[in-house]
Amino acid sequence: MAEYENTNDVSAAEPSKLSDLLERGWKIFEEVDGTNEPLASTSIQVRVKRGIGMLEEASRMVALLELFSRNEELEEIATADLKYLLLPALCGALTMKQTSRDKRLEIVQTARAYFMDFLKRCKEYDISHFQLPHVTNENTSPDEASENGSSTATPKPCPSDLVSMAAQRQAKIERYRQRKELEARLSDVRKAVDSGQADDEVSRDFYNLNVRRWVTVCLEEIESIDQEVEILKNMDGLKQGAAKQPVQPARPPMKPFILTKDAVQAQVFGAGYPSLPTMTVDDWYEQHKKRGAMPDQGIPRRVAVEEDTDAKEREEEDKEKKADDDDEESLLKARNWDDWKDTHRRGYGNRQNMG
Repeated sequence: MAEYENTNDVSAAEPSKLSDLLERGWKIFEEVDGTNEPLASTSIQVRVKRGIGMLEEASRMVALLELFSRNEELEEIATADLKYLLLPALCGALTMKQTSRDKRLEIVQTARAYFMDFLKRCKEYDISHFQLPHVTNENTSPDEASENGSSTATPKPCPSDLVSMAAQRQAKIERYRQRKELEARLSDVRKAVDSGQADDEVSRDFYNLNVRRWVTVCLEEIESIDQEVEILKNMDGLKQGAAKQPVQPARPPMKPFILTKDAVQAQVFGAGYPSLPTMTVDDWYEQHKKRGAMPDQGIPRRVAVEEDTDAKEREEEDKEKKADDDDEESLLKARNWDDWKDTHRRGYGNRQNMG
């Protein structure tokens, strides 16, 4: 197994062996993934960052040692080196465990890059049959995209297309079935590996199953990330649009005043100290007219007292009109009512209210 002395470690406690870095980073991911502690807690986030640092350092070592090449087949990779294929997948999975809201878009894009790196390498070694997700990097050339098995010119399937939706659903079901089968086989092989009694063939099968399982995980993660990125970009656009809108100046608070009919009432209500400022109806109307807000709309023309007075006046006018029309019955009734009022005081006979 290839080893590499890490001379750039910040702390002497950090392991220098490539295998130790992978094992510790892998263990941190499993602990964080299975913990009941809140993911946003400080202790969990510290462990996540520590695990990401270990896996990134291990990835740099793998690149320097050139353990993998496009010109070789999967059978040519040593059994001890197969597990290092998982480094990008583990880096992406731990990156997704970060909970910073301000950097969420950057986090998911970084994790997607790790997952794509893992899937491309698995595609090169033909580890599993799958289709690479579309490339989101605008700087990627068409030749490079076609070489990687994806295309930037091919648009994403329209969600309204029933055929594409059915195909996506079937692909999800198939990935879920494969993942469950691989996990069931892994649980059996893991026992032999953990006991230390596994031979080279069992160990190779264990790492192959792990890589194939992570292929299904990464495909699902990328699909979720693409949906989240679209939502995050729309949210940023809404925030920028709201920030560009001019801020309306706040109106000064309205000072209370007394509205009077004429200048005489204004002098009466305005006398004394302290008192409220007064203005006549005409002044108030002219003031609103200058501002361009006519007070006619939405303001009742008569108050309730005036309406009651008008109703009484109309009733008296109706009585007089009937009397003028020589209605004998109405005249007799009106005369009797006037005679009765002359001999009886107001409220006479109202025993209920003791009037």
